[in-house]
Amino acid sequence: MEIDHDGETPIYLQLYRILRARIDSGELQVGRPIPSEQSLVQEYGIARMTARKAVGILRDEGRVKFVVGRGTFVQPPPAPES
Repeated sequence: MEIDHDGETPIYLQLYRILRARIDSGELQVGRPIPSEQSLVQEYGIARMTARKAVGILRDEGRVKFVVGRGTFVQPPPAPES
């Protein structure tokens, strides 16, 4: 998947959707790290703050967890609320 730098959808939201799809498909597996901010910057040609904002949304949703000194890791999907 690619980022549409000229599209109407904000770049951070496009990256969030790409990462979310990669997690949902199992490409990024539970317990494994996601690409670093720097890797995302290089891969998608985006600013570091854009990568940070996209990952922040995933963290707020409970889909990833940041571990100091280790990286950001995929978490199991949150349990549905009943």
